[in-house]
Amino acid sequence: MQNTLVIMAKAPALGRVKTRLARDVGSVEATRFYRVALSRLIRRLAADPRWVTAVAASPDGEAVVPAPWHADADAVVPQGNGDLGTRMQHMFDIAPPGPVVIIGSDIPDITPAHIASALGALGNADAVIGPSVDGGYWLIGQKRVPKVLRPFASVEWSSGRERDQTLANFGGARVAMLDELSDVDSGADHALWRRRCG
Repeated sequence: MQNTLVIMAKAPALGRVKTRLARDVGSVEATRFYRVALSRLIRRLAADPRWVTAVAASPDGEAVVPAPWHADADAVVPQGNGDLGTRMQHMFDIAPPGPVVIIGSDIPDITPAHIASALGALGNADAVIGPSVDGGYWLIGQKRVPKVLRPFASVEWSSGRERDQTLANFGGARVAMLDELSDVDSGADHALWRRRCG
């Protein structure tokens, strides 16, 4: 049994990442932000021995080619096909036995303490969610005992209703909630990030 952290991440290619942010700051700066924030996130979280850190890479070919952006991860696996829910469910299904938490790759403020809190919450809960300010979530995790739960059916991604729909899909499962965080999607968010650590 091991604790597993999965980071869902896209290869930091120009024009393929942070497209909403790019409308405010341009594609080059949006890609630079993503590359820097992603590499710092992976390095910071993978350094913690309390879990194994796996990057779920997109496109899938990124998982078989060594690349600087995911070099600090313990493992790199392909995300696979389908919508976000299908790809996250795949991560819950294939991970080694033990609790699994999944995060996105564009929230720079995630710390080892957040991951430890999520894993700790799974001691008393079947699942855990880290809510984001836009109605979605920055983390989702499962104990996966006695079974792997399937919370993503008919979730409308990027709708602002993802969290409520996912919670409804958990049914009678015990779900713990973490602190609310926000990602960097606008020029104002980006300016704040640059002042702090950019």
